[in-house]
Amino acid sequence: MRPFFTIASNAFMELVRQPVFLLLMTCSAVFSVFLAAVPYFGFGDDPKLVKDSTLAVMLLSGLFGAVLNASASVAREVRFGTALAVLAKPVGRAQFLLAKYLGLAAALTVLTYVNALSALLASRMAFDAYGDADTRSLGIFCGLMALGYAAAGLINYFLRRPFVANAVGAVVTMATLAFVVIANFTKTTNRFGLAPNEIDWRLVPAAILILFALFVLAGLALACSTRLDMIPTLAICTGVFLLGLMSDYLFGRRAEPVWMASLQAELDNPQLTGDQKRLLKAVAEKYDRNKDGRLDPTEQQSLNPEDKLQLSRAGMGGRWWASVLYTVVPNWQLFWLADALEAKNQIPWSYVGRAFGYMICYLLASLALGLLLFEERELS
Repeated sequence: MRPFFTIASNAFMELVRQPVFLLLMTCSAVFSVFLAAVPYFGFGDDPKLVKDSTLAVMLLSGLFGAVLNASASVAREVRFGTALAVLAKPVGRAQFLLAKYLGLAAALTVLTYVNALSALLASRMAFDAYGDADTRSLGIFCGLMALGYAAAGLINYFLRRPFVANAVGAVVTMATLAFVVIANFTKTTNRFGLAPNEIDWRLVPAAILILFALFVLAGLALACSTRLDMIPTLAICTGVFLLGLMSDYLFGRRAEPVWMASLQAELDNPQLTGDQKRLLKAVAEKYDRNKDGRLDPTEQQSLNPEDKLQLSRAGMGGRWWASVLYTVVPNWQLFWLADALEAKNQIPWSYVGRAFGYMICYLLASLALGLLLFEERELS
């Protein structure tokens, strides 16, 4: 196991030494905090817009970070021959790929940690039409970030240590310090004498769900990088990401049996035959107790197996190809629950646990695909 953790730690250090990783982490964190200082004129929904925007920045920065880091971790090593030198030692390809993924996941966790701190600060700094921008907190955050860069520069100048790696550590430290200082020692009121917002801790499970989505994206990017360079990997991952965002619309509705949709709309469907309409109408009259033209979940559960079988035999059991694609394509909407933070709603931790299981299944499938592609790759 020692070579495995050595490769994983080396992969993590290689990633955090990439200038693009430092730039991505710094820009996304500063931009998230800056979003809280912008007036939106959202008719009272300004704090909600800020939270949604910071979560979107967290997701998009993680998408680019996963692709860029995966390409730097595997594709570049294969192209320059360093992967062959590592595999010449008593290290298997599966061990090599899993160690690379572990280093990549650790780097994404660091990136998401800094962005999550920025999102929590933005939730406290957000203001509406009755408040003023919290420029003091914005100045503290940006000032501490600049101080971290200055410290890394001094260490590089006097001790000759790598600037980027020290800057990453300084940014993580300063972001944590800024969070503690702003959350506990900046107490200002707006022009109406109202206290500032409290930190919305409901963003923590939302950030964890986004981290799960990034883990799945990292697995897909790693699988692509075993055969492709950065630009094709970015194109494929972006395509899968966009397709997964529209999964419910493109495949979900077609995968559902018609008796789960609006019954009146299906009865007016000209593609249904007379026998299908009669069967569907009979099911509607039998199970639609409240006569609202739709079978709600309790009414759907009351369908007996014989009626379900008759609907399926009549061609109203959902399209098989849509069911396959709906299962294969990751549904990113399951990890994006910004709308669940409306009013005083909470994201249950039980849902986070189920999302973790969903992430593990997709991650194992993507890593298995990556291993299959990597095993057949000629490295000479």
